[in-house]
Amino acid sequence: MAANDRLASVLDAVKSIVPILRKNGLEAEDRRWIPDENIELLEKAGVFRMAVPERFGGLDLSLAEQAKVISEIARGCPSTGWVTMVWSSSVWTATLYPDKAQEEIFADGTVRISSAFAPTGTVVPTEGGYILNGSWKFNSGCQGAHWNFTAAMIEHPDGSHGEVMVVVPMSDLSITDDWYVSAGTATGSATTTAKDVFVPAHHVVTFEEVMVSATGDRSNTGATGRNYGLLSMVMAECAAVFLGIAQGAYELFLERLPGRGITYTNWTDQKQHPLTQIQVATARNKIDAAEALSQRWLDVLQARADAGEQPTDEEKAIVRGQTGFAAQLAKEAVEILYNASGGSVIQRSVDLQRFHRDIQGFALHALAAPNVNLELQGRVLLGLEPDTEFL
Repeated sequence: MAANDRLASVLDAVKSIVPILRKNGLEAEDRRWIPDENIELLEKAGVFRMAVPERFGGLDLSLAEQAKVISEIARGCPSTGWVTMVWSSSVWTATLYPDKAQEEIFADGTVRISSAFAPTGTVVPTEGGYILNGSWKFNSGCQGAHWNFTAAMIEHPDGSHGEVMVVVPMSDLSITDDWYVSAGTATGSATTTAKDVFVPAHHVVTFEEVMVSATGDRSNTGATGRNYGLLSMVMAECAAVFLGIAQGAYELFLERLPGRGITYTNWTDQKQHPLTQIQVATARNKIDAAEALSQRWLDVLQARADAGEQPTDEEKAIVRGQTGFAAQLAKEAVEILYNASGGSVIQRSVDLQRFHRDIQGFALHALAAPNVNLELQGRVLLGLEPDTEFL
């Protein structure tokens, strides 16, 4: 199947299930995890194959293509979009591991991987590998994952410490049912724990190697068109969630307008009021501006991947600033539409309030914080060093 056909097949299937994802929104919140039906429909659509390399039977979609799919899913259900983003970006991360690990992880051609990047665990060397212990909070998607990435600290023989990224079967970890939140409720981002878990050596790579795609013993290096910088790739897919949520909120707002007046006024048709017209135009422009900006970072990252190069530190810093800014624009668009929706919008049966709460919660994620990202971008625009390793 040609590359364009692969994308069209997944995208068309996902677009067709958007109404079902929205319908399942309240159930997803009540159970604090996305319904099995959502996962089954996404599986059938090929979503969990889109980041798997072609040599393992995957679709091997580009970053821009994956972003389109993720946005469509978030348009239907923000939490399902967020979980898909985590699973998809983590599947891509697995392509940075040695071939032996990839063969195990991608054995079925379709896979879901959750991840926890805070180094709140430890690994201790043992014969053939390491012993992993620790707990990781906010582990989005862990309840439906096959594998899990965990960050851990290791003590070297000279007494120094370093950070490693460990990939383990989800069945080796326990899950604590502690996800009680007001936003992103259906992401099921519970705490996972490892207790004396043996991890083979080829499932452990250093943090530095992963960040610059420099891990060894793997064949998919060079100009494959898929070797993006890790954090830039994650940020781009994260921004896709925000864009999808904003587009979904825009559609939901318009759907509720017919027949709506403005309470305690003489306005019987809200869409006739100039303020509503200004609000809709402003929200639309923020969404369109964010989408236009997204094309800039997607072009930069793809050009580097096609050339077999990593983005420069300056480019990575700019991607962080632009993705953070786009996420902020999307959040502001949803806020405008929510505030223009009247008191009835707070009912849990109204999908728009869920989109509003979820994007507010996701915007608090450390990687989405606009001030941090804009500061980083501003440093390089002013000719200063990025002053961070998180690029």
